[in-house]
Amino acid sequence: MDFEFIKEVIPMYVEATLLTLRIGFIGIILSFITGILCAIVRYWKIPVVNTVVRVYTEISRNTPLLIQLFFLYFAFPRMGIKLSGEQCGIIGLTFLGGSYMAETFRSSLETVGRAQLESGMCIGLNKVQLVQYVVLPQALSVSVPGLVANMIFLLKETSVFSAVALADLMFVAKDLIGLYYKTEESLLLLVIAYFIILLPISVAAHFIERRLRYGQFGNS
Repeated sequence: MDFEFIKEVIPMYVEATLLTLRIGFIGIILSFITGILCAIVRYWKIPVVNTVVRVYTEISRNTPLLIQLFFLYFAFPRMGIKLSGEQCGIIGLTFLGGSYMAETFRSSLETVGRAQLESGMCIGLNKVQLVQYVVLPQALSVSVPGLVANMIFLLKETSVFSAVALADLMFVAKDLIGLYYKTEESLLLLVIAYFIILLPISVAAHFIERRLRYGQFGNS
């Protein structure tokens, strides 16, 4: 193990980690918003839009992110739409993540009992108010484990961004292996970088999930 090499290339991994975090964070936030909107459409079965969302969900979940990135990066310029590697990464992550978030939210929304909806309508709440004050607060607490799993999944999926010329963690690792044949050192730093990114999310999610569970059912 060449520790001098490791010390020398750590700044490259730090820069790649920041890029991965930036794209991942933006993609997850946009996926979260997309997922909520799509889940509400599916939950209320809004005509026409519901069909569009179902088609989007099926296409998104049944095609690899790598293929989606290739389409954005290589096919769009032929249609006159030129996107940078970072833009392709964000759009691709949002397109993929939105469908997974939507299914997680939808299953959580369906845990809210019909009796609560009927009670809300009886006191004069419209559909928007029902979603805002009755459905979403309960659904969000139930959906935490699924949302965290999706977040971790999306962050791990950023490893394919190197295919569209983004200098992410995988790109840096493959580049160093190709240039210096330092396979063990490069892969060790790659594993450590992803561990540093993902571990705090898992720990925070476990803490939030416990707090929400205690808030609903008490400490017993």
